[in-house]
Amino acid sequence: MKKIFILTGEISGDKLASKVITKLKKNNSNIEFLSVGGEYLKAQGIKSIYNLNEITYLGFTKVLLNIFQIKKKINKTVNEILKFNPDILFSVDSPDFTLRVCEKIKNLKPKIKTIHYVAPQVWAWRKGRVKKIKKFIDHILFLFNFEKKYFDNENVKATFVGHPLLDQDNKKKISLNNLIKLDKKIISVFPGSRLSEVNTLMPILLRFILLSKKKKNDYVYIFHTTKELKNIVNSFLLKINLSDCEIISDENIKQEILSKSYFAIAKSGTISIEICNAKVPSIIIYKINFLNFFIIKLLAKVKYANIFNIISNFEVIPELLQSECNERKIYEIFDKYISNPELRESQILNCNRILTTMRTKTSSSEKVANILNEELQNTQV
Repeated sequence: MKKIFILTGEISGDKLASKVITKLKKNNSNIEFLSVGGEYLKAQGIKSIYNLNEITYLGFTKVLLNIFQIKKKINKTVNEILKFNPDILFSVDSPDFTLRVCEKIKNLKPKIKTIHYVAPQVWAWRKGRVKKIKKFIDHILFLFNFEKKYFDNENVKATFVGHPLLDQDNKKKISLNNLIKLDKKIISVFPGSRLSEVNTLMPILLRFILLSKKKKNDYVYIFHTTKELKNIVNSFLLKINLSDCEIISDENIKQEILSKSYFAIAKSGTISIEICNAKVPSIIIYKINFLNFFIIKLLAKVKYANIFNIISNFEVIPELLQSECNERKIYEIFDKYISNPELRESQILNCNRILTTMRTKTSSSEKVANILNEELQNTQV
């Protein structure tokens, strides 16, 4: 039986990996899996060697403060992978963790094939990484067409696979009638998938809702979170006892809620792609400590944080970062969009135009699954 070790470093990677494994299992059921994963891979019946939360660190200072713990986790992960002895090490995103593990594995056991899904953002910073990466990654699978030239220049085996969050899942529609009141317009709120993000953004978001409710009481605010962070988000809501606020963590319900949303306010990240794909206008927010932000600004070679704005080279989706990430500024932009249908429609049209460049003719997850299956067949017996 062939073996694949799935290596993720955060919840978004866990979600992407699970979509691929769903497709892979349909094509090849004779594979043994082990992982560093979260609830999405767990739902596939794939064991994780430890809790994903143990390695989800935010920002440079958090990494520096936890450097010895991270090194310990990297070494433990390497040892577990060597014991499992997979045919393929399938790493997903989180390059500062996953690629360090891949490098060690390739040095210790070169026969293990290394396939990395979601290319590191070399176009944004640390372009020189490509020269190093090609020494220990056998195949890179990238999400955005414009990334191709960065890997072609260094003769790295790389394939454009499109974005898996754009795949059509054909899931059964869920009735929301018994879940939430539908007499008010839905505002979807995404406070982040890391504990540190939730702790930073929830107080700001709740102050925004309080401010918004003073002006207009026409909306219900639905917080999208994970099962692991649901209680944390709920604890913030209980402190101020806000009405017209709900929390959801079920993935199918989240998708249905998003599709029915009037507007979204989201922490900067891949969630933007799902929001835009649902044709929902939005605002992007983000806040980290000053030192982390200063380092990012120093190293980053791009003007914007959001991928839609980076590709367009103008602000398609408003970005409220750092000092601008406050309740008054969020309300100001929110009210501007809510009051202007043309502005909402313009954002949706611009985002749709960019989404077409992210799609492939076939399902992205299926394309990745097929590559894994082909590479698996080519591994030594």
